[in-house]
Amino acid sequence: MTFPIIHTNIWDAVIAVPIIMIITQCFKFLPIKRYIIPSIAVTVGLVISVFFSHKDNLYAGIFMGFFYGYAAIGNYASLKTSLRALKKKRQQKQNFL
Repeated sequence: MTFPIIHTNIWDAVIAVPIIMIITQCFKFLPIKRYIIPSIAVTVGLVISVFFSHKDNLYAGIFMGFFYGYAAIGNYASLKTSLRALKKKRQQKQNFL
């Protein structure tokens, strides 16, 4: 078995990852358990990659779909952690004054 040649560009990541983040945020309005949201992100990443970005090569679509989904999860977790730290820092500064 040979490994697939994956042709990707920056637009795949610039468009796919924010779309996945938006879609998963929309799922939070539904009565879904919070621990299922990352699985939804990976599934949406796979769908976008297999059916839109890499529709000519299934293996490349699956490979990149996992990257899209996990990149969206990581971006969300990083943003949430940064905002919590900023909020905590501001509260500590305000309590100090």
